[in-house]
Amino acid sequence: MTKYEATIGIEVHVEVKTKSKIFSSSENGYGKDANSSCTVVDLGYPGTLPTLNEEVILQGIRAVHLTHCTLTRKMHFDRKNYFYPDNPKNYQITQNRTPIGQNGYLEIETSEGPKKIEILEMHLEEDTCKSSHKGRVSLLDFNRAGVPLIEIVSKPCMHTKEEAMLYLEKLKETFFYGNISDCKMEEGSMRCDVNVSIAPKESKTLGVKCEIKNIGSIRNVGIAIEKEIARQEEVLEQGQVLKEQTRRFDDQLNDTVLMRVKETGNDYRYFPEPDIPFVFLEEEQIQEALATLPMMPDERRILYQKKGMSKLHIEKILANRSLSDYLNTFLDTNINFVTAANLLLGDISSYLNKNFKKLEQTKLTREKFIDLLQKLEEGALSNKNVKEILEDVLEKEISIPEIMKEKKIQNITDVSFVEEIIQKVLDENTQSVLDYKEGKDRALKYLMGQVMKETKGAVNPKIANEKLVEYLQKR
Repeated sequence: MTKYEATIGIEVHVEVKTKSKIFSSSENGYGKDANSSCTVVDLGYPGTLPTLNEEVILQGIRAVHLTHCTLTRKMHFDRKNYFYPDNPKNYQITQNRTPIGQNGYLEIETSEGPKKIEILEMHLEEDTCKSSHKGRVSLLDFNRAGVPLIEIVSKPCMHTKEEAMLYLEKLKETFFYGNISDCKMEEGSMRCDVNVSIAPKESKTLGVKCEIKNIGSIRNVGIAIEKEIARQEEVLEQGQVLKEQTRRFDDQLNDTVLMRVKETGNDYRYFPEPDIPFVFLEEEQIQEALATLPMMPDERRILYQKKGMSKLHIEKILANRSLSDYLNTFLDTNINFVTAANLLLGDISSYLNKNFKKLEQTKLTREKFIDLLQKLEEGALSNKNVKEILEDVLEKEISIPEIMKEKKIQNITDVSFVEEIIQKVLDENTQSVLDYKEGKDRALKYLMGQVMKETKGAVNPKIANEKLVEYLQKR
């Protein structure tokens, strides 16, 4: 058991979902040809002036609200001065003294119970351009320059990789459902810098902080933290002194790699951005931003739980937002949400994945889905029937009864008729009844097969099975 305790803080940069960039009219998009979406403002031409995109402010207000931060109603932007090839102006427009949000939190559910991960600050800023290195040549793509970012800085309040990963999952889920960002880490729209330090458990002071830059996935965040804790422990156990340094995560090595040792702190010489006036947030503007927020995951969890859905199915539905949004359109009905979730996560998802389709691209109307569920509940359709007709349900603009007629599906649900058939089968198969009584499972399958044979497969198998077991137990 280790004698050290780790302390972890995380800085997350999230690209904000807007039509245009934060200070120019260039399109805010991904995957376009290099340098095809930029203006002279993004390129840092002398004499150009930035114009603040109001939608970025509205998105910032939403982010502040969803992370329980205190909103800064009077704020300004600052210049962060540094020299690097991906920063042609030699400064970045960001927020230093007046971040849009402060002192918030997100609550996570750990293996030891709930925990609040405290958020120190939240800043609005512009992204730099993207650097690509090929041999000794470096190329710059200015499509990313000026893309709006929200930087979320946590307090150093996490102590395990589990807490860090759960916090990032929660932040990603919150911003994705809030329509603030698509949070696609593989595309770089959510990037993480992790600060890790260790100290003896009895120590009242923190250890030497090491920063791990631009980790590309939540899984790799966990690996990076684990490796960095082990590295720092080894250094201390060898009697050496830890030095503050910046490292990067190498996903080929699955380890952190030294970039540079920090001898002195960075001096960015912040000063207020002279070309952008102060921003004063009015109550009307705040309410406008919050009015467009959709139902968030935690609220959905509560509603789904009340509808009887299992925790596993709730999390699976929430992991696929289009399914969750679709399911929410039935909150005003009395459908069986358990059956609905089973259908959406099972046969329907399987069909969509196989055919590379989204639910909204199918013909599954609200009325058709309700009818499908009702027929399943009543026994007019079996699970096997659903598999047989699913393609028609999703691809044809015809009703469920019409599809059943086309496929010649007619499940007998008359209980008295089913009971009559079961009595006949049991009377004719006394040995199988005795075998069932002796615990032979195959006897039940055989008797069920005889029931289906007598009805030519037209009886609802669920009703038949329930009644068959009931009658066997009476014998």
